[in-house]
Amino acid sequence: MHSFVSCLMHVVYSTKERRPWITPDIQDRLWPYLGGIARENKMKALKIGGVEDHVHILLSLPSTLAIAKAMQLLKGNSSKWIHETFPKLKAFEWQEGYGAFSIGVSGVEDTIKYIENQVEHHRKQLFKDELKAFLKKHGLEFEEWMLD
Repeated sequence: MHSFVSCLMHVVYSTKERRPWITPDIQDRLWPYLGGIARENKMKALKIGGVEDHVHILLSLPSTLAIAKAMQLLKGNSSKWIHETFPKLKAFEWQEGYGAFSIGVSGVEDTIKYIENQVEHHRKQLFKDELKAFLKKHGLEFEEWMLD
């Protein structure tokens, strides 16, 4: 029998020190670039979005790729591309960590809508509060200092 895997992850990660590097003109190019990184590495980015200081990706991972490796590929390759493409952003960095939250097939539509609504969402809620809500929802323990 072949292996059949459905591994859907809602991943989120921020710029270093949550600096607002990802302006709308950069987003217009970065989101498709992240999708290309995913494709090149046998992942499927079902939706990519975010705001100036962080990104959300609804990602389907193949059975052969660990979450940590997927994040290394997405963050490392996109950071290199940003440095090469936008010389004024030589100081750009992603934060070291990330959040990766499993979702079921029934949650795909809601997650896509959530990612599409990031600009409006963050008029009302800070990234740190959003991350805390995800961690609590998924039963993950954390200390405040871990969120910086």
